[in-house]
Amino acid sequence: PAATAPGAVAVDVPAVAHPAGETPQWWYRSGAARAAGSGAMDGKAKNVILFLGDGMSLTTVAAARIFEGQRNGNPGEENLLSWERFPATAFSKTYNTDSQTPDSAGTMTAITTGVKTHMGAIGVSAGTRNDCADSLNKGLLTWLQLADSAHMATGIVSTARLTHATPAATYAHSPERNWENDTDVPEAAKAAGCTDIAQQLLSTARYGRGPLVALGGGRGEFTTVEERDPEYDDKVGQRLDGRSLVTEWQQAHPQGAYVWNANQLQAARNAPALLGLFEPDHMRYEIERKDDPSGEPSLAELTKAAINTLSRHKEGYVLMVEGARIDHANHSGNAYRALSDTVALSDAVRAAVEATSDQDTLIIVTADHSHTLNFVGYPARGNPILGKVKDKGGEDGVGGLDVARDGLGLPYTTLSYANGPGYTGATNQQPAGPKVYPHNPSSFDPAAGRPDLSHVDTEHPDYMQEALVPTKSETHGGEDVGIWARGPGSKAIRGTMEQNTIYHMIVQATPRLRQRLCEAGTCDAKGVPVDLPTPKAFERKADAN
Repeated sequence: PAATAPGAVAVDVPAVAHPAGETPQWWYRSGAARAAGSGAMDGKAKNVILFLGDGMSLTTVAAARIFEGQRNGNPGEENLLSWERFPATAFSKTYNTDSQTPDSAGTMTAITTGVKTHMGAIGVSAGTRNDCADSLNKGLLTWLQLADSAHMATGIVSTARLTHATPAATYAHSPERNWENDTDVPEAAKAAGCTDIAQQLLSTARYGRGPLVALGGGRGEFTTVEERDPEYDDKVGQRLDGRSLVTEWQQAHPQGAYVWNANQLQAARNAPALLGLFEPDHMRYEIERKDDPSGEPSLAELTKAAINTLSRHKEGYVLMVEGARIDHANHSGNAYRALSDTVALSDAVRAAVEATSDQDTLIIVTADHSHTLNFVGYPARGNPILGKVKDKGGEDGVGGLDVARDGLGLPYTTLSYANGPGYTGATNQQPAGPKVYPHNPSSFDPAAGRPDLSHVDTEHPDYMQEALVPTKSETHGGEDVGIWARGPGSKAIRGTMEQNTIYHMIVQATPRLRQRLCEAGTCDAKGVPVDLPTPKAFERKADAN
């Protein structure tokens, strides 16, 4: 890092062999050095909001920018999503300790703890994915738990199940991301001392009060098989241990409000604590929200509700907001839903910008990993982003505007996927040709050439972009993702950085977090938190409130 940066503080990092020398302590110290060397210690943030667009690759951002612009009646390319107006930008290197292309668990753990880890890990340093005993002494302190310990208010918002990888990595410790409720945890892991992720949303209160705001999906993970779902008569909870975690949360927050639809959320605006579980599983895609029988809030409404509750606390707050279903749509090979959910995240970021000040609130927008979405051809200016490519003769640009054709004389779309269920061969679910969302095949036949898209409406929300390689689910991509930031400390966010550095940018730029780490003896002589914190040391003392 450039030691010339304003407020730069130098931290020595030992040279190690890769990957063998990459201990949790090395990851932590190297991330601290990068942040301090960029001037993060100069930050004076009172509040921090991290927005995480799950699977929001740079291609997804560019396509969503145009999608929104065109929806507003403009050519589209000139548009900017809300965070693209932020002054600070950087690139994030996303690989996991054991995987070139990462997953959401290992990446979010890097962002929340300052330490890179294995694919599938939630809040624990690198180990063996299914080995509970191995993970027990590998728990890492997240910046939400740190903030709770420092008497700040904390919140979590996601359009996924609250037990899903990204939100879970803010409060839980598990070597295996899929241990979401008690029925998911193998008996051997239970015997070794591991608990399901859902119950950890309650037990994380040992650091202070626990999250005062938790809004998302996943009712089924928190309720028992004896409990009928309040919204869908034909559904019950999933837990077999007899624990209704919703009831337990209500007992822990007697003045708090448990809500499961938009009207209840609005009515609970003055409650001191909020638990919102708006679906048994993930929340709906933005395009499908209108079909919710009870009314489902938008991500922007959830964000405003969270800030409204958390901002009452004079000590400041930290908040994580995830636009989760961008990732799910990309996995499903459906660009429309990926782009419309990216625009919904942009609306949420705009709502946060309007509700806060850049004088005291650091806002960071990033993604955990990329996807295989491609943006191709030479479409003319203003060409519908979901449409077939129309050009004026390709790169040479001679001729009138016409549908571009491949080497077989067939039209093709601007957006496509390198792999996924959009492969055009016949499957056990749909015949040969363009695929329609939802499509979850388990077997494929080889495609005979490409389909003729001349009479196919590729702008239909359910059209699935062609995929080159047939896979049941489209995969993540391994290239860098963007980081955009505004507010105190954001000047340090620039260049290309390891993903775990984001944690260090946050804790160094927030005096209250930094001070709590120093109180625990993890700082060097210059006040930079450089030593890996021991979570136990940050738990509330028995006699404290």
